[in-house]
Amino acid sequence: MSSYENKNKFESNKKYFTISVYTVCVVLICTIGIRAIFNWTETAAFLSQLADKLSPFFFGAFMAYVLNPLVKRLEDRLFSGILRLRSRKVCRFLSILTSYLIVLGLMMLFFLFIIPQLASSIYDLLLAMPSVDEIKGMLDILESHFPNIDWALIEKPVNDALPGLVSKVTSLLSSLIPLVYSASVSVVQWLVNLIISIIVSCYVLSDSRILSHNFKKLMYVIVPEKKIASLMQTLEECNQIFGGFIIGKIIDSLIIGAITLIILSVFRFPFAVLISVIVGVTNMIPYFGPFIGAVPGFFIILIVNPRQAFAFLLIILVIQQFDGLYLGPKILGDSTGLRPLWIIFAITAGGWAAGPLGMFLGVPCVAVIAYLINRFLDRKLAEKGITVPEEQDV
Repeated sequence: MSSYENKNKFESNKKYFTISVYTVCVVLICTIGIRAIFNWTETAAFLSQLADKLSPFFFGAFMAYVLNPLVKRLEDRLFSGILRLRSRKVCRFLSILTSYLIVLGLMMLFFLFIIPQLASSIYDLLLAMPSVDEIKGMLDILESHFPNIDWALIEKPVNDALPGLVSKVTSLLSSLIPLVYSASVSVVQWLVNLIISIIVSCYVLSDSRILSHNFKKLMYVIVPEKKIASLMQTLEECNQIFGGFIIGKIIDSLIIGAITLIILSVFRFPFAVLISVIVGVTNMIPYFGPFIGAVPGFFIILIVNPRQAFAFLLIILVIQQFDGLYLGPKILGDSTGLRPLWIIFAITAGGWAAGPLGMFLGVPCVAVIAYLINRFLDRKLAEKGITVPEEQDV
C-alpha cells in the first residue's frame, strides 16, 4: 500500500517548472502584444500619457547625457589634473556643480537678454504688419503698375479672407484672459518639470559610474563572456557617433546664431535677435535647416525693408557656406559617416515620425544603424575570408 502511494505522490521537477514559467511568460507577453496591436488607438493614447508623465525623467537623462563630456573634462583636467584633488567624490561633485553653473549662467543670460529682445521684436513685428486698408491699397498700386495682369483672381480670395481674419483676431483678443491663465499654468508646470529634470540629471551624473557598472553586470549575465569586449566596443562607437553629432551640432548652431546676430546688428537689420534665434535653432537640422531658417527671416524683413530682405538672403548664404565648408567640419568632422543621400533620407523619415525633433535626431539614429550594419557585414565577410574590392572612380 505504501509503495502504491509513493508512486502516485507528486514530485517537483525544477527543470519542468522552469520551462512552465518561461511558457507562461511568453504566452502572457504575446497576449499583451496582440492586444496592444489590435487596440492601437488605446495603446497610443496610453503611451502618449506615459511619455508625458515621464518626460522630466527623459529630459533629465538627456541633460545628463549632453553634460557628461563637460563634467568628465572638468573632473580629469581641472580638478584632478591642475588642482590635484585626491578625493574622486569631491572632484565629481565640483565638476557637476561647475557644469551646472555654466549652463545656468547661459540660461540666465538668455532669459535676461534674449527673451526681452524677442518679446520686443515680436511686438514691433505685429505693429509693422499692414492693416486691411493698407493691403487693399498695395493691391491697387500693383494693379495700376501692372494692368495686364488679371488681379481679380487675387483680390477675390484676399477680400474673402480679410473679414475672417479680422473676426479671428477679435475672437483671439476676447479670449485673451483665459489664454493668459492657460499660459501661466503651462509655465508653472514647465518650471516644475525643469526642476525635476535638473534633479534627475544631477543624480544620473553623480551615479554614472554605478550605472555603468550595473549595466556591465547585466551584459555579463545576458551576453556570453567572449563577446563582451566586442559588444562594449560597439556600444562605445555608437555613443561617440550619436553623442558627437548632438553635442557638436548644438555648439555649431550656437556659434552660427551668434554670428548672425552680430552681422545683423552691425548692419542694423530689423528684428536681429528674433531672426538670429530662428537661424540658430533651425541650423540644428542638417541640410534643410539653413533654408528653413532663411524663409521666415526673409519675410519678416520684407515687411519693413524689401532691399534689406534680399541682402539678408545673401548674408545667410555666406554664413551657411562658412558653416558648411569650415565651421561644421571643424566641430563635427565626419561624425556620422553618412552620404548626403542617407542624410536626406534620415531627415525626411525623422520629420515624418516625430516632426522637427525627428529631423534633428534622425541623422544620428540612421548613422548608428548604418554603423551597426556595416560592422555586422564586415564581421560576416571576415568569417568567410572574403574581401570585397572597392569601386574605382572612372
